[in-house]
Amino acid sequence: MVGGGIFTILGISVAMVGVYTPLIILIGGVLACFAAYSYVKLGVYYKDEGATYSFFKKTFPASPFAASLIGWWVIFGYISTLALYAYTFSAYAISGFAFGDSELARKLVAGAVILAFTLINLWSVKGMGKVEDLMVYTKLVILAIISFVLINNGSTSLPVLFQSQTSVNIVSILIAASLTFVAYEGFQLVINAVNEMEEPQRNIPKAIYTAILLAVLIYFVISLGAILAIPFDDIIRNKEYALAAGAEHVLGHWGKELIIAGALLATSSAISGTVFGASRQMAVIADDGYFPSILSHRNQRIPTYAIICMSALAFLLVFAGSLQVILEFGSVTFLLVSLLMAFANFRIRHLTDSSTLVTLLSCAGLLAGTGFILYYEFANQPEQLVFIVAIYVVLTLGSWIYSRLK
Repeated sequence: MVGGGIFTILGISVAMVGVYTPLIILIGGVLACFAAYSYVKLGVYYKDEGATYSFFKKTFPASPFAASLIGWWVIFGYISTLALYAYTFSAYAISGFAFGDSELARKLVAGAVILAFTLINLWSVKGMGKVEDLMVYTKLVILAIISFVLINNGSTSLPVLFQSQTSVNIVSILIAASLTFVAYEGFQLVINAVNEMEEPQRNIPKAIYTAILLAVLIYFVISLGAILAIPFDDIIRNKEYALAAGAEHVLGHWGKELIIAGALLATSSAISGTVFGASRQMAVIADDGYFPSILSHRNQRIPTYAIICMSALAFLLVFAGSLQVILEFGSVTFLLVSLLMAFANFRIRHLTDSSTLVTLLSCAGLLAGTGFILYYEFANQPEQLVFIVAIYVVLTLGSWIYSRLK
């Protein structure tokens, strides 16, 4: 989770709200904390690796369609984030080559990195964990260096940027903040590893809240350094690899290479972690009959076919959509799913020992975030809204068919 999101959302955020980018990252982090509250409470109460799907199924046992629907939605939400991070990885990986702006080249590289981490996850849980640890610790060091260097090479100041900023209304800020929600996606995956975790009662909340706070801090500092050091035009023009494109003029060749290395590590660990956690959730759903039964097959506890299926669908999504479409679909999906989790937690708040006020605030914030994105799509990019709605129609139909078969 930590680090990958900033490389994905920075260019799009600056294009939408300019100097307010660090602010929307903070607002997105607050929204993520509200979402995490219900996940932590339900995760500690149920201790089920099926996570989102299992929580909803157990909270509403009389509705097989509801269980199937949220299962399909959340899995395809994870598939969209796989596609998102793979696309961002490829944009940074080939940014220094003559064919760096080629859509086909980006999509082929994205497919290659998905394949690489599919094979790593099929190899072994322990092997994947060691690779993930190495990438996480290395990227955190690189991200800290990037933050320090960008801020120290700032060519302007916040007062100057605010003076030159064109008018941005509060609705635009809240829309952009809602779009950043997908950058915090990943904390839910902690719960998918509950069967391989020591002391889940203590480690679930510790891991989730620490990850969100670290992500907020890293995203905020890097976005602040970026807007101070890199001209907005450079960030917006090359939004798929904004940090690398702008940093070369500010930090030179080695600065650019360092940022590319950070981006590749950050997106790689996000891909690997998502494949690991979401494939286990997919296997649980398939075992209950809401996905093809072959997806529940495990080889030494590794859900082999679920991993392969998720990776293949992510590759197809990379080829079907642009970076912004994938980002918006992912944000809407995780806002909707988190809203349903908050509602489920509210339903059994006496069992999970949850605060009624915090749970209601979570529901209100997540509902508002979903509404802001849909409003933005309707007003500005109706064709993308049609694409997103079409995906939801297909997912809903598939979930309904499997719930009827069950």
